[in-house]
Amino acid sequence: MKELLRTNDPVRLSFIASVLRDSSIESVVFDEHTSLLEGSIGALPRRLMVLDEDYDAAKRLLRDTGQDDS
Repeated sequence: MKELLRTNDPVRLSFIASVLRDSSIESVVFDEHTSLLEGSIGALPRRLMVLDEDYDAAKRLLRDTGQDDS
């Protein structure tokens, strides 16, 4: 798996995961439950991961939706 993005914004994370799902690209959120350890302050970013073979298509989708940070 490859990291597609890292963010503290749960709304952005949900939006991008939805865009990927609509394009039949599976994603997994890593570090989602670390908020229990950090006291729910949102200081630790969550990572959105995709399969290696879906990474290029997922990056294109981020770019096409204006969500690419790079």
